[in-house]
Amino acid sequence: MTDPEIQSPEQRERLYTGPRGTAVKILNRVERSDAYLDRLLEAELQSQDMNELDKGLMTEIVTGTVRWRAKLDWVLTGFFHGNFTKAETNIRNALRVALYQILFLDRVPHSAAVNESVEFIKRLRGQKVADLVNAVLRNILRNLENIRYPDGSENPIQHLAVVESHPLWMVQRWVSRFGADEARQMLAANNRRPDLTLRVNRLKIDFNYFLSKLESHQIQFTRSAFLDFFVRVRHMAGIGGSEMFRQGFFVVQDESAGLAVTLLDPQPGERVLDLCAAPGGKTTMIGELMKNTGEIVAVDRYETRLQLVKKACQRLGIANVHVIAADASELETPPADRVLVDAPCSGLGVLAKKPDAKWKRDPEDIGALVRIQRGILARAATLVKPGGVLVYSTCTTEPEENMELVREFLVSHPEFSVEAASAFVNPQLVHPEGYVETLPHRHGMDGSFAVRLRKAS
Repeated sequence: MTDPEIQSPEQRERLYTGPRGTAVKILNRVERSDAYLDRLLEAELQSQDMNELDKGLMTEIVTGTVRWRAKLDWVLTGFFHGNFTKAETNIRNALRVALYQILFLDRVPHSAAVNESVEFIKRLRGQKVADLVNAVLRNILRNLENIRYPDGSENPIQHLAVVESHPLWMVQRWVSRFGADEARQMLAANNRRPDLTLRVNRLKIDFNYFLSKLESHQIQFTRSAFLDFFVRVRHMAGIGGSEMFRQGFFVVQDESAGLAVTLLDPQPGERVLDLCAAPGGKTTMIGELMKNTGEIVAVDRYETRLQLVKKACQRLGIANVHVIAADASELETPPADRVLVDAPCSGLGVLAKKPDAKWKRDPEDIGALVRIQRGILARAATLVKPGGVLVYSTCTTEPEENMELVREFLVSHPEFSVEAASAFVNPQLVHPEGYVETLPHRHGMDGSFAVRLRKAS
């Protein structure tokens, strides 16, 4: 066997094989770079090196390890010889992968989880380091029943941060806002494996016929309690490669995203601006509701991201969209009947689907994002025709990015007023002040915000 210390990069890359080795490779990249977990996973799922079963296990291990990182690290820190946080990235992630399987995956025997990680480290770093990893994991197995977490009565914030695996600052923020009990419910909701929600594309297929196709494929589903033409499915393996997907019969889209477009209520024949359009879920829903008539201008800063919008329109048969690569806060274009600002935000409402985001965010990000949101909203105000509609939406739960920002906007833009969302969406999702607010633990969907503003004639 080649000495692990003198292996070439190509030889080392070949060591990251199988579901667990691939999982460590992805976790290393998430930790060392700004790469997004969902994109790294997507790239690996295209690979022909693993069968569907192994791809499923790899996805489960990666997302679970990221989701539960704080809890895993607490346990590992207690058993590691030395400073776990300063251990080599490969060793840290091999241990996390093994411990995730031990604590959370009933169908994987403990011995398999340990042996795979030990063998992986042995190939990568040699026998001595493998023995260290083996000793740590065997010690944990012997003491599984005796693991202790931070005491909830002594330090409730740290207890929740470890046991529900979220950053301390986030837990502190939500406990202050909701109280400890409801904050725990929200943290727990972020840690659940999310269902998949599909929006059926009625330009291409009858809704009831689509449901019959799901039944014929033995795919279990439930209809959305809040939006027509949305269905939830528990599992739909290989959905992106399915024939129904290729034919454009549906798009994967959370109900919360559909609420913003429902609130916009675009009508056939109108001119509509979607100022932060990529990857195109809301753009295509607008096109569907407009029955491919009128004009939709889809704006995004990056040409590469607009390619995603174009691909989505092509697949779904949306023909009334044209794209502009521009900064939405500086856009020059004729005013429109309706303008949607689905603003860049902290994304704290979608942590169930993007667990890596909770470890990439800092509290300072919120203030920086509010400045960007303020600029886009101010520009959007000039692009709405007199009597027209402006919808501002986010996929975050944080008041500073949501209604606090809108209240500030209304003071400096008295020509706009809030129109009650309950005229357009289920009143269960509408705050007494008239805006849409969803929270994962209360509504079983992503956390989101949307407000409908009318410009005076």
